[in-house]
Amino acid sequence: MVDVGRDAPGAPLTCGAVRLYWRLMLVNLYSQMQHKTSFFLLTFGQFGVSFTSFLGVWLLMERFHTVRGFTLPQVTLCYAVVLTAFSVSECFFRGFDVFPRMIGNGEFDRALVRPRNTIFLVLGMQMDFTRVGRLIQAIVMLAYALPRCGVTWTPVNIGTLALMIVSGAAVFAALMIVYAGFTFFTIEGLEFMNILTHGGQEHGKYPFAIYGEGVLKFLTYVVPLALFQYYPLLALTGQQDTVWNRLAPIPALLFLIPAYILWRIGLRKYKSTGS
Repeated sequence: MVDVGRDAPGAPLTCGAVRLYWRLMLVNLYSQMQHKTSFFLLTFGQFGVSFTSFLGVWLLMERFHTVRGFTLPQVTLCYAVVLTAFSVSECFFRGFDVFPRMIGNGEFDRALVRPRNTIFLVLGMQMDFTRVGRLIQAIVMLAYALPRCGVTWTPVNIGTLALMIVSGAAVFAALMIVYAGFTFFTIEGLEFMNILTHGGQEHGKYPFAIYGEGVLKFLTYVVPLALFQYYPLLALTGQQDTVWNRLAPIPALLFLIPAYILWRIGLRKYKSTGS
């Protein structure tokens, strides 16, 4: 077994790296568009799954009217933020979600001998543009919720909403990197991570506080899903409009640091299977 657990040399983000990433993105898009019928059917399927999930939220809210003081448009805003963040991360960080396959078929070994950072290369190896179906559904929900949720869309509130989405995409991306980082040690993917990625998106249909104080603390201090979803939502809806609640998505971005550290540790321990 040959130890190839060192990161490939490469400069940090440069104009050349941005151009290369753009080219890799176009290659992924063109390859998926070779079978247009399949691409559009998968995209429609992603939209349909998200729509069905939202239909369940709508039916529940029609029966109970509010959930912990949140109305249907406010819950819709909450879900749209989570779905937008998850869709973006799943589209552009798909390589980490399928990383066990890359290790198993030797594709990752080829990345190690290329003069670019390994994270950059894994990002470029796999993107899934059919996830735009979920993104379209999220945009439709935002279009419904924004004028009806009782929020006055001042520049501060618009900035808070944008920060929620950006931070959410970063947190979901970090979870996918953690999933890939564990794969260095297990070879096979750990399915329990889906509880936090797909499960986080599914349970993010509602404010996380409805699942109990214990779950809320876990999603605040361990896996910071609540930092970009629940707390800024309290500020936007005027329930607890504090500086902390508005800025809560910023510390959530720090979750990328332990995710990157785990990736680096796993990379140093990785030994090629020779596939």
